[in-house]
Amino acid sequence: MSDDPSTHAQDALVSAAPALLGSLRLPADKSVGHRALLFSAMGSGAAEIRLDRPGEDILSMAGVLQTLGAVRSIETDTAGVVRVIIDGGGSPKAASLPGRGGETLDCGNAGTAMRLLAGALAGRPAVATLTGDASLSSRPMERVAGPLRMVGAEVATTNGHAPVVVVGRRPLLAVDHTLSVASAQVIGCLTLAALAAEGTTTITVPGPTRDHTERMLAWLGAPVRREGQLTTIEGPVGFDDRDIAVPGDISSAAAWLVAGALHPDAHIIIEDVGLNPSRTGIIDVLRDMGAEIRVASEGPTHDCPEPVGTITVDGGHPLHAIDLAGDRVADIIDELPLIAVAMAAADGVSTLRDAAELHFKESDRIRLVVDGLQAIGAHAEERQDGWVVSRGTPRDAAIRTEADHRIAISFAIAALAGVAGTVDIDDPACAAVSYPTFWMDMERLIP
Repeated sequence: MSDDPSTHAQDALVSAAPALLGSLRLPADKSVGHRALLFSAMGSGAAEIRLDRPGEDILSMAGVLQTLGAVRSIETDTAGVVRVIIDGGGSPKAASLPGRGGETLDCGNAGTAMRLLAGALAGRPAVATLTGDASLSSRPMERVAGPLRMVGAEVATTNGHAPVVVVGRRPLLAVDHTLSVASAQVIGCLTLAALAAEGTTTITVPGPTRDHTERMLAWLGAPVRREGQLTTIEGPVGFDDRDIAVPGDISSAAAWLVAGALHPDAHIIIEDVGLNPSRTGIIDVLRDMGAEIRVASEGPTHDCPEPVGTITVDGGHPLHAIDLAGDRVADIIDELPLIAVAMAAADGVSTLRDAAELHFKESDRIRLVVDGLQAIGAHAEERQDGWVVSRGTPRDAAIRTEADHRIAISFAIAALAGVAGTVDIDDPACAAVSYPTFWMDMERLIP
């Protein structure tokens, strides 16, 4: 199957593979790619950002930075590697985005881009409007708008959603934030605003989150530190730009970790993938369920603060049920639809709790996951903050994705690994939001 999105206008039929064998290098990590581009636009000097076959969300961020005048050039080689040269708008003492104000910045489907940009724009003395597609425009934005108002920015949402108008100023106020939701996007937003605040800003969250923002800013030289569930920023401050090579996306790797764990004849090697400890929860969950997964970490490289390495998964090992709740859920929030597929192949009854955030992703993922599992023959019950899942009898099904890339990928994996019969994915093109080469990589692994 081609990875030209124009070829995916129709549904895609996916059936069980005879085996899954081979090695893959994955598209650039979406979370790291957003930050590499945006932080470089706020720094001093210039940087080259290297992105292997980036998804549409990362390209949306690059497009926003082009509108702001931060992008000197974008080049793509024959292997799909994109090199973006960024000219920063800040100085060593003051991080700031370029641009004169009045811009309308289209974030597409990228919620991370919109929330991080809101924080970055809060410290730029100008006005900008953040817009997005229909899906992004339905996602809650007051969770960043409210705290940004507390630090002195003017932020107006549209009934709590996008479009979001940000009128920034400098200096901002240093505030001690205590968040009700453990969200790396909100932490990132407030951290970027704190770079333009006078004094010490602290951000406390109720549970673990990804640390990509703190890790990269500290690597760039900004006085940002993370200690447990507390982030501290000393402002105002800037930093010098550095070239960054973005590793492969472990959330994309999750598709093949689940497929390999479920298929009776699988041996899949995933190379040059990011292994940030706050992102490897999917490996721990699958191992706890009985999967055979090996990890070889090479640590951070000279051009990226994120640890990278190789993951190998072998099939043929029976899986058993698991109960997921509490702090553990935050580490695997993007991978939960795939984990639900693994639950549907396991012995016993599995449960997920404390995942109400799934209602507010690109779709209501709790509803769509449960609907999809029931359609493919699994036993699944929706709960307000999760689901209850056990094995059923696989059958053919039509899957409604509502243009959500995680749903499309998860149920394609269910069919490929034999958890479902033949599935009909109604919008295969939506996989390109995070994983533009998903369908091609699937073909590579089928002998």
